[in-house]
Amino acid sequence: MPSGLVALLDDVSVIARTAAASIDDISVAASRAGTKAAGVVIDDAAVTPSYVTGLSPARELPIIWKITKGSLKNKLLFLLPGALALSVFLPGAIIFLLMLGGGFLCYEGAEKVMEKLGGAKHGKTIEDEITDPEKFENERVNGAIRTDLILSAEIMAISLNEIAAITDDFWVRAVALAVVGIAITVVVYGAVALIVKMDDVGLHLSQQESGFELTFGHFLLQSMPKLLTLLSVVGTVAMLWVGGGIIVHGTHELGLHALYDIAHGAEYAVQGATGALGGFFGWLTYAAISAVLGLAIGAVIAFVLHKVLKIGHGDEAH
Repeated sequence: MPSGLVALLDDVSVIARTAAASIDDISVAASRAGTKAAGVVIDDAAVTPSYVTGLSPARELPIIWKITKGSLKNKLLFLLPGALALSVFLPGAIIFLLMLGGGFLCYEGAEKVMEKLGGAKHGKTIEDEITDPEKFENERVNGAIRTDLILSAEIMAISLNEIAAITDDFWVRAVALAVVGIAITVVVYGAVALIVKMDDVGLHLSQQESGFELTFGHFLLQSMPKLLTLLSVVGTVAMLWVGGGIIVHGTHELGLHALYDIAHGAEYAVQGATGALGGFFGWLTYAAISAVLGLAIGAVIAFVLHKVLKIGHGDEAH
């Protein structure tokens, strides 16, 4: 009996150590995947506030909640099973999906740059007159969820690629992908909810008679438009940088090394020439080259779609 109890306790300890190791693997995989997907996340957070622009302040949080539920559904019910099936049955397709998503990010980023420079806008914009608020709200939510599906697919593909490099355990991959999907959704849409309500908070505080609350309220009212503009710029740059970087690494893995050698050659040259800050400036050089490459690729895709194939951008708000 004692030996049986000792054996049982030993089995329990082995199971506990295995579980702890699996949890550690999940946390490491999720952390790496989340870091790699950061560029897409920034763009998602920058784009989403536009979907409540022009609507009643009372509808802002309900709309964001609808989009949040749609995003979780996209990630957990559709993309997670699909990503896991690919990793088991067709792992070689992941790199092509990554590059397809990278091309989409380049296209979206380049189109935003061209529109800012005076190019034609494609699809409905936030400047359009709202004649039916309920219909317009539903269109905004559906458009946001469709856009989220594409961005979420890219996030899950990036995450799966990182997780697959760490572990081949199916359940660790599944849990890590689910953790990344839920965490990113909560962070993105929580930040969006905070951003879109800051002007309301500022308006409330600015109605105080005097003191810090009044000053802070005016600060919020003045700074929120600038913050949204900054987020838009950062989001666009992030799309181009991430999209271009995916293309660089994808072509390298497929045996075409020119872009990879140029980007990383410049990174290492700058890193070696800038001393203690070499790591930062090297990364910045690589990111800049990736963004320029992404802009060029996106511009070509936009030209082919709009000028050659005569395809519009769709119904999403810009």
